[in-house]
Amino acid sequence: MIVTIRTLLAGTLLVQATLLAQTPPKAEFTGSVKCQPCHAATYARWKKTLMANVLQDAKAKPEAVLGDFSKPDPLVTFRKEDIVFTYGSKWKQRYFTKIGNDYFVFPVQWDVKAGVWRRYYVRDGTDWWTVHYPADQMKRPTGPTCDGCHSTNFKVEDNSVTEWNVGCEKCHGAGGAHVKAPSKSNIVNPSALDSVRANDVCIQCHSQGRPLANPFAGRYYDWPVGYQPGDRLSGFWELEEHKLGETTFTHFPDGSAHKNRMQGNDFVASTMHNRGVRCFNCHDVHGTSYNADLIKPGNAMCLQCHGQESPNGPRGNLAAHTHHALESAGSLCAECHMPKIAQTIEGNNVRSHTFAFLSPAMTDKYKIPNPCTSCHRDKTTAWALKELQRWPNVSPWRVAK
Repeated sequence: MIVTIRTLLAGTLLVQATLLAQTPPKAEFTGSVKCQPCHAATYARWKKTLMANVLQDAKAKPEAVLGDFSKPDPLVTFRKEDIVFTYGSKWKQRYFTKIGNDYFVFPVQWDVKAGVWRRYYVRDGTDWWTVHYPADQMKRPTGPTCDGCHSTNFKVEDNSVTEWNVGCEKCHGAGGAHVKAPSKSNIVNPSALDSVRANDVCIQCHSQGRPLANPFAGRYYDWPVGYQPGDRLSGFWELEEHKLGETTFTHFPDGSAHKNRMQGNDFVASTMHNRGVRCFNCHDVHGTSYNADLIKPGNAMCLQCHGQESPNGPRGNLAAHTHHALESAGSLCAECHMPKIAQTIEGNNVRSHTFAFLSPAMTDKYKIPNPCTSCHRDKTTAWALKELQRWPNVSPWRVAK
């Protein structure tokens, strides 16, 4: 059989055409403002959330600066006028400046709750990436260490973004095609994804880990470069390793979170995650009037699935389950099943997301804070264990471990 050049050329063109047809067009990011005309009410709620205001332009919004610059403090070595972005507003606030094509965080932060300045510095032996960057805080750029989670469509090639903060496309994917021709088929709706990929949308930023392909162009990144909503996050991101029995910067000995931004690390190890519960079954990141953008307040959030009539609920009424008065903190589900044990700043912790009850025995064995003596600060773990063993609806073997 004679194969002519014309035949080979035709075959090559056919292959190229087939590959081109199979290659999806490059996703175009547009920015959240393009979503507003069709989703005005949702956009208005989102604009008020912490997600939409992680970073604020200190020049355009000087009132966003919460730190007290009215009197000298030895920790504060810069002027209010030097601030380009503020980061955070609920627990702490840090301050960004720009040098060249990078942003850097000044080595001090404002403790919003306590109203005092505290040093900010990522020490050696804490976050894994510290060995890859200079010890000088002002030589640790935020592009590889922070900005991928504080922006939408951060490009590692040139540090550009479609928009700062957690915009619509951070969770729904590039919206260019959807803006041009709105359809359910050309936008990612996390509620239509399987539970793993749906939760990945949140875990991409609410977890501690490292990219599988590090480094990128000689830089080590602390966020999942390349991941887009709808992908399997495990193809881009490895959760921080935990060794059972060891207390580390990120984990307690039982594997629960030791620090903030580890809700995902906790959650993937929980029974809730294994049963298909999704982050947005509890939270609405578009904004609600409740703390942490919960869909319902307090116990109402938990009892819709764990009520008295549910096989997953407590036997008897809530007071019989908690052995505390109904209106007391001891009868709040989150106080026992989501204790505040993960530190976000000195003296202020955020809630665990394993949903497991931590026995006072865990405090004795592993120094993990337990909800009993965290509330009853004047009591000992021995007292708490003795009290728990009197509860008729609690296994004495379980609480002793």
